Amino acid sequence: MSPRSASVNEELRRRSRERLLQATVELVAERGYEATKLGDIADRAGAARGLVSYYFPGKRQLLQSAVHRLMHLTLEAALEREPRSDDGRERLARAIDAILGLARDQPRLMRTHMAGILQAEGFIQCPEQQRLAELLRDTVVRYGSADVDTDYPLLRALLMGAVVAVLLPGAPMPAARLRAELFQRYGLDWELGVPPDGGPPGGTFPR
Repeated sequence: MSPRSASVNEELRRRSRERLLQATVELVAERGYEATKLGDIADRAGAARGLVSYYFPGKRQLLQSAVHRLMHLTLEAALEREPRSDDGRERLARAIDAILGLARDQPRLMRTHMAGILQAEGFIQCPEQQRLAELLRDTVVRYGSADVDTDYPLLRALLMGAVVAVLLPGAPMPAARLRAELFQRYGLDWELGVPPDGGPPGGTFPR
């Protein structure tokens, strides 16, 4: 049997890494961070346990990469769903709705992710985060920003703040109210993106 080519080996490594990331998302969402062990992740991914430490220096780094991958895939799906749109305002509305939707649909996972960023490990650069950043930055460009280097980090910070506000234990903010605030800030019509049922919160948008 001839040895595998470099491209085949690279593809196998990519698939192994993605299986680990997907398994991490599933298990942390099901069990929580502390109850999820690296061995459990490897078993769920069908991978050798040594591969986890080969690709990631620790569980916190693995989780951040896994959530960034989920955020990237969710955002990409929202931006490219039918009917496709190249309108910058529509794309920004879809981006806001996609991130707020993750906070709504994956509260345990997103709360754990935000807590990790605020702890000692901080914000970890990884390929998954870079792909997410490129997509979000492109959204800012298509929206028509005249200063992307300022406006992209601001949008990222506003979205992170909105996620924290939705998930704050004991005092969560309604997602619809946060959506309304973000939409008003960026001059977006309520009907753009995927508006929630019930219409805008009273008084926030002209009727």
